[in-house]
Amino acid sequence: MSLLPILRFPDPRLQKRAAPVTKIDDSIRRLAADMAETMYEAPGIGLAATQVDVHKRVVVIDVSEEKNALRVFVNPELVDQAGLTVGEEGCLSVPGIYDKVERAERVTVRYLDLDGKPQELQAEGLLAVCIQHEIDHLNGKVFVDHLSQLKQMRIRSKLAKQARVTA
Repeated sequence: MSLLPILRFPDPRLQKRAAPVTKIDDSIRRLAADMAETMYEAPGIGLAATQVDVHKRVVVIDVSEEKNALRVFVNPELVDQAGLTVGEEGCLSVPGIYDKVERAERVTVRYLDLDGKPQELQAEGLLAVCIQHEIDHLNGKVFVDHLSQLKQMRIRSKLAKQARVTA
């Protein structure tokens, strides 16, 4: 396993729509393992392949306190959404930035597991929000895209300033 570099907003590669995985093989399993290691190290609770510049529909999520409940979603698709919740979100691709985003409170997601078997999961709370956030990444969206133009401009300038300070 190895750590993967995480793309930073506003990198245009974050806007690229991920392609469906047509065959689950060892390369996809290795990608998922590397993504999980990268997510845990960052540290984060979710990571989409798009964020590591691999444009395939693969997501890893672990919202457990103990970091021992890894979930891997291949070709995840939201099939139902209910309720509304507003919560503060952050993102490994937008470090140090947090803002309120409106999401569905409960979701049903269909996906393939790493054995290629179809699965369906009903989720609520933090897991539901995380699933929606990561599927957004696969569709070329970052949580910042849910914010006003003014907030997006402020975030861009703050991140540009951070980049200059650390360069």
